[in-house]
Amino acid sequence: MKKATVWKFLVLVSALLAGGFAVHTVIDACRYDRTLTSFPFYAYILVHALEYLVPSLLVLIVALVAKKKFANTAN
Repeated sequence: MKKATVWKFLVLVSALLAGGFAVHTVIDACRYDRTLTSFPFYAYILVHALEYLVPSLLVLIVALVAKKKFANTAN
């Protein structure tokens, strides 16, 4: 993989993780039943945010750093 496309791949991975968060949250919203669970729904959202959005943010930060580094080396 070329150095110039690494950051694009990382941005794609970050977007897929954010999309996974949305899909998993919607699926849990469809399955959630107040009478059967003792957890409030926002607890599910917080857990999914830790599973998906935190790694997505970290990958996005790495992508931006890589983009900046590769832009400086190309000049």
